[in-house]
Amino acid sequence: MYQIEEPTYFYYLAIIPTIIVVFLLTFWWKKRAQKRFTDALLLEKLAPNASTFKSVLKLIFLAIGIGFLVISLVNPKMGTKLKTVKREGVDVVFALDVSKSMLAEDIAPNRLEKAKQIISKIIDKLGSDRVGIIIYAGNSYPLLPITTDHAAAKMFLQNANPDMVSSQGTAINEALDLAKTYYNNDEQTNRFLIIISDGEDHQEDTKQVAQNMSKEGIKVYTIGVGTEKGAPIPMKVSGSLIGYKKYKGETVITKRKGDVLEAIANAASGRYIDGNKTEKPVDFIEELIANAQKSEFETKQFSDYKDQFQWFIGLGIFFLLIDVFFLDKKTKWIKKIDLFNEQ
Repeated sequence: MYQIEEPTYFYYLAIIPTIIVVFLLTFWWKKRAQKRFTDALLLEKLAPNASTFKSVLKLIFLAIGIGFLVISLVNPKMGTKLKTVKREGVDVVFALDVSKSMLAEDIAPNRLEKAKQIISKIIDKLGSDRVGIIIYAGNSYPLLPITTDHAAAKMFLQNANPDMVSSQGTAINEALDLAKTYYNNDEQTNRFLIIISDGEDHQEDTKQVAQNMSKEGIKVYTIGVGTEKGAPIPMKVSGSLIGYKKYKGETVITKRKGDVLEAIANAASGRYIDGNKTEKPVDFIEELIANAQKSEFETKQFSDYKDQFQWFIGLGIFFLLIDVFFLDKKTKWIKKIDLFNEQ
């Protein structure tokens, strides 16, 4: 495991292409100037030891040396010890609906982005709690395994979109079954599953599946996004609207099915929350988790990061010294063995 202490110094790597450009321009200018005074054959006789190959080789050594010195300024650090940290918290798994209906824009900017906002703000409220993310439509997929890395959770969340699932629909049952595999600690007393959806096209036996999860100690809560009035599903290419989804020539209007989501939550002894106002579900979940009994679990992380800049300084100086002492003229012993094919 490694860390970068000063990544801004990477900008200094721009020196290398600048040097290469200057070298090429200078080389071109020299060749042009030489042609004006003499021909190539005479020049070979006047300067028999001149070597283009060595000039290029010196440039390579110079570029490598500068590259290593820049890396030393960045100061990469290596984790040398893996330690176990004990934390207290709960397990929170989000099941995010990424079906096409979530692209409806009856809630700004659209249902899917609203759902992401809610999840992101809930994650911000979590302490040492573990979080996992599942996405589902016609199939369900693990977007992020259970982890304490909240920054990673938010990063993966931003990439969630309908194109990440192979088929459309709303396979909530698959998402519920997948969620069970996320809770790898059977002794965890508080395990939460938060479903965020518009309630469209849920299967008939979803309530039974949710009820079974409740019996296993997993508390299921649902958050609904969208309006009962509904909206068409926009079809876009490269961000530009090209029309709306149609079925048998009629524009499809997708509506939030709050009663479906409420029934799922009730079957699992949970609760349904209206998600159209971001603060409402965020505040509810924050209070819910804050009052939950915390369980102790262990996580492993690298510690004792040590500076590694000295190695890169040494390599940088080594290549720069080679550049300084490496002549750009042919040498007798090299000419004898014709190593660089210069005779």
